[in-house]
Amino acid sequence: MESILKIENLEKYYGNKGNITKAIDNISFDIKKGEFVAIMGASGSGKTTLLNCISTIDRVTSGHIYLGDKDITKIKGNQLNKFRREELGFIFQDFNLLDTLTSYENIALSLTINKEEPKNIESKIMEVAKELEIGKILNKYPYQMSGGQKQRVAAARAIVTNPKLILADEPTGALDSKSARMLLEKMENLNDDLKATILMVTHDAFTASYADRIIFMRDGKIFNEISKGNKSRKEFFENIIDIVTLLGGDLNNVI
Repeated sequence: MESILKIENLEKYYGNKGNITKAIDNISFDIKKGEFVAIMGASGSGKTTLLNCISTIDRVTSGHIYLGDKDITKIKGNQLNKFRREELGFIFQDFNLLDTLTSYENIALSLTINKEEPKNIESKIMEVAKELEIGKILNKYPYQMSGGQKQRVAAARAIVTNPKLILADEPTGALDSKSARMLLEKMENLNDDLKATILMVTHDAFTASYADRIIFMRDGKIFNEISKGNKSRKEFFENIIDIVTLLGGDLNNVI
């Protein structure tokens, strides 16, 4: 299967000669097209720094990140904005919807910025709205919606441009358990039905159990990696808890 994301010998340092912090310590892995991968680790493990480097929000110290056949560590200036806009989709913990726009307009904005033909915008929005079951709230403003609804609109905005990779940063962090479960089921559907490639950072074992594969980080390095395979989600969840225990994590922070 084709690799959509490839990380090669990635390192990220912060600070100066007198006080250097190695946030990412020479890690390598790849993600296949259509995979749903989660990255787990305690605070300070390097998982958020890794996501920031992949999203080009942060620059790497050394190593390479390839999206398709493009080395994104070499992209600079205005090309970075173009790359983020055309190749990546983002789902943030705090939704990042524009309060003055309806759900429909929030989703349409990403298409308009990408210079999508006006005649195609409505059909693309209606397709993704059906997949995420948000058709009835397309005319509502963010203040009129629940947290779960806002996050599904944010997911629609991320997927509607058909990006090569969707990056999700603690997507269930601001949701109650029912809304979180619904969002994760919809993300699972996006992965299964639309073959969306998703890389999700989370500290939560329940959230991670919806992924196909989990990469565990500790002290900037890859500590372990597990795949769901033919396991049930319950079995996979228990497997995750076993690894978290090996990591020395506090289970109260991951369940």
